[in-house]
Formats: sequence, C-alpha cells, structure tokens
Amino acid sequence: MAENHVRPIAIGRKNCLLATSNKGATALCNWYSVIETAKANGLDPYAYLCHILTLLPIYQHEGKYIEDLLPWNVELK
Repeated sequence: MAENHVRPIAIGRKNCLLATSNKGATALCNWYSVIETAKANGLDPYAYLCHILTLLPIYQHEGKYIEDLLPWNVELK
C-alpha cells in the first residue's frame, strides 16, 4: 500500500533526471509538485490545472492574491 503512494514520486524524480537543462528540470519539478498537491487535496489534477490556468491571468491582471488559487483554497464543482 505505501509502495503505491511512493511510486509516483520516484517516477517524477526519474523524469526530472531526463530533462535537458536545469530550467527544464525545475519546470518539471514545479508542475509535478502542483499536480501532486492537487491530488493530496482531493482535486482532479486536470480540472485543477484547467481552473488555475484560466484564472491565473485574470488574478495577475487585477492584482488579486494568487494564494487563493492554491489547491487547499479551491473547490471545484
């Protein structure tokens, strides 16, 4: 049971090793972190990414707090 929980972390770590640059590895790790945090908060990762990628430009343009888009602050329908 615990092995199944750790497996995605090991796969993500291996994927970062295949990045061709430091910036690429950092980007992979950041996206992996966002997806796994969404899962940990009971959100569908795809729906969460669609939600934040739609609202993020609006939040930035209007000067709203981006922290409101963190997984523990979001309720998806």
